[in-house]
Amino acid sequence: MIWVYRLLFPFALVALSPYYLLRMRRRGGYGDGFWHRFGLPPAIPPRRPGVGRVWLQAVSVGEMLAVEPILRGLKEDGTEVVLTTTTSTGFKVAAERYRPLAAAMAYFPVDWMPFSARAWDAFAPDLAIVTEGERWPEHLRQAKARRVPVLCINARISERSFRRLRRSHAAARFVLDGMTRVLAGSELDAERFRELGFPPERISVTGNIKLDVQIEPLDEVGRGRLRRELGLGEGRLVLLGSSTWPGEEEALVGALVAARARGLDCSLLLVPRHAERRSEIERLLRATGLSYHLRSAGPSPGQVDIAVGDTTGELRAMTQLADLVFIGKSLPPHTEGQTPVEAATIGKAILFGPGMANFRSIANDLMNRGAARTVADAAALAAQCGALLGDGVAREAIAGACARWRRDNGGGVARTLEAIRAQLGRGY
Repeated sequence: MIWVYRLLFPFALVALSPYYLLRMRRRGGYGDGFWHRFGLPPAIPPRRPGVGRVWLQAVSVGEMLAVEPILRGLKEDGTEVVLTTTTSTGFKVAAERYRPLAAAMAYFPVDWMPFSARAWDAFAPDLAIVTEGERWPEHLRQAKARRVPVLCINARISERSFRRLRRSHAAARFVLDGMTRVLAGSELDAERFRELGFPPERISVTGNIKLDVQIEPLDEVGRGRLRRELGLGEGRLVLLGSSTWPGEEEALVGALVAARARGLDCSLLLVPRHAERRSEIERLLRATGLSYHLRSAGPSPGQVDIAVGDTTGELRAMTQLADLVFIGKSLPPHTEGQTPVEAATIGKAILFGPGMANFRSIANDLMNRGAARTVADAAALAAQCGALLGDGVAREAIAGACARWRRDNGGGVARTLEAIRAQLGRGY
């Protein structure tokens, strides 16, 4: 099947290129390093005798932030890391945070044999690591041909992917072949890999490494400065829409209006999942008649009703300003959900819609522990926002449940590093 993939890939690449090039142009930042995608990375330091080298692929910002303790642990071991990512935002985070921790950084190559093989020749790792849902067939075949083990850390299979792969055992074998071990983020994900035919003895539940990430807290001075720059003012309650998708911004504006109608002094902070949607969101906000400010335009000249965090890498800081957090991509028609982990880790009261398929295990656990609440639609969102923004005791109870949930589910980084070190010592 790999040769069918190799033969068809260039045709698919040509057909889809206009769409992806347009999206890259809208998001920006792809000019530098563009040729990395064709297997032409920057100069890679030569291998040092006796020093192991790992190729670590983290697709975007969330995964890039999550692997920081893994990078630090490998650096302490004296292991070299070649760090790659897929998105310009992921590359920006890597360049800003990890230069002392990585021997080299580059964009992940397009998954066609000539490009992938060229990158493999340049990187020459002893071990390849992919994160979460990354399973590129050519990448895995190149590893297998070179007898290089591949670990999938924080591994998960989305509900949609699971449904598709379960229909065809051949397709499941094709996308999983080449992985040496799966370090699953939850027992649910481990069970899905087993059902798809991945050998059970090569699956371990190491836990979600995102729960161990240390989020640097803002001090009072920093919190005050960020509030002023966003235009949130002082003393107001803040409702945060975290990683929102189309339709959810409108629902959150409705929740803001309803909360104010109840006499609550509050502001709305919108952080869209894709910053390039800023024009679309601005058109929506302009029609409401409410005052707003976009973070990308610089510091706000004054207090506004709605702040838009249309920048990269600031969600964690902005979450610290929130009194209540709604997790995006979860209201109908969206079904997959964004991660609630950072908000729970920071200890915020959390709401999300019914569409949390990609984080079903985490969402169910949070709800069962009283660490989050779910809302069915925009009307229910407005009602719950009003109720919780008006009830500080209820918000504190949810935040306390989040802290207990994090404490009981930590340790994923240590278990993951242990498995990586064991694999480096074992070879293929």
